[in-house]
Amino acid sequence: MSDKRAEKSGMDREIRAKLNAKYSEEQERQCRQWIEAVTGETLIDQEIGMNHFNKCLKDGTVLCKLINTLNGEALVKKINTSSMAFKQMENISSFLDACKVFGLKDGDCFQTPDLYENQNMSQVTVTLYALSSVAIKKGWDGPSIGVKIASQNKREFTKEQLEEGKKVIGLQMGTNKGASQAGMNFGKTRAIVD
Repeated sequence: MSDKRAEKSGMDREIRAKLNAKYSEEQERQCRQWIEAVTGETLIDQEIGMNHFNKCLKDGTVLCKLINTLNGEALVKKINTSSMAFKQMENISSFLDACKVFGLKDGDCFQTPDLYENQNMSQVTVTLYALSSVAIKKGWDGPSIGVKIASQNKREFTKEQLEEGKKVIGLQMGTNKGASQAGMNFGKTRAIVD
């Protein structure tokens, strides 16, 4: 978290604790190794931990280089090397815009404060995993993390096959073959007396 922010309290503290609990150092290790393998550069802080990982990615330059390498050509044309806050946030924002152009969905992307202000580093790792998955789908054959996104598997059926399918009663629709309530008793019978 930024040094200039007040300590969270009440509900904000609980939300912060839940977000921090979602963070996985194993996923961080995998992301670190993947970033270094793809970009060919060593991250500046080699210690494991949320704050250390944030320190590596906070200026956005590594992320911009990562997306440009995965795409093959520059999606982020200008990478700012300035240490000024708004320039670093601009890098992060450019990376996120490039991710959307690359094929990531809005729900897979973190928000700029999640990284810059160290508010939700677990979402940053989710974005990196999603980026790797989309890269694999687009033909990236280098190192990767996460899962491969399924590709379309369209099936063609003949008219006869479609007609045969209409004759079958699926078990999801239910069936009453052989079913009856004969001999079923639950509890005492109800005696109605006039």
